[in-house]
Amino acid sequence: MEPFNWASEHSDALREFIALRLSCSEAAAAINRKFGTFYTRNAVLGRARRMGLMASGSPESSPGAIPALNGLGRGRPAEPRSFWLHRPMPVFERTETEPLRCVEIEPRHLSLVDLGRRDCRYPYGGDEEGEAITFCGHPRRPGSSYCTPHFHLSRGPGAPLGCTAQIVRLRVIETA
Repeated sequence: MEPFNWASEHSDALREFIALRLSCSEAAAAINRKFGTFYTRNAVLGRARRMGLMASGSPESSPGAIPALNGLGRGRPAEPRSFWLHRPMPVFERTETEPLRCVEIEPRHLSLVDLGRRDCRYPYGGDEEGEAITFCGHPRRPGSSYCTPHFHLSRGPGAPLGCTAQIVRLRVIETA
């Protein structure tokens, strides 16, 4: 990787090559041949932009850019890039919102700092701007972050319990 500061003769050579309308990769190759350096195309591009030799936009938007040519040597017509803007908007149907399911448990409304290792982490609040978020705080169900009522509430009705984690003891056997 070359140092950040270019030598003045390298910068002068870059000015020459940009004035000759060489591309950045061609300018990098020419500078590398002339001075035995290893500048990349991106290094030349960045240096040319910092020196004010090139516009910081895309090459197509610069005023002296050569238009892209098709196979016959004529300029390509510009392709529309925003075709998706012309698609019709989908029609959304209004649906009934399902009533929220609740549990018959009064939360302790503990803050995150007050929660213990074995307390339920089911959140309450935070629906409106600036509203504090508190947590249930009742004893957790084994293998879950929630107490039993909140565990069943979060799983949904009729959801399978799935596999639970188990502790497995491994024994180290000495090998030959």
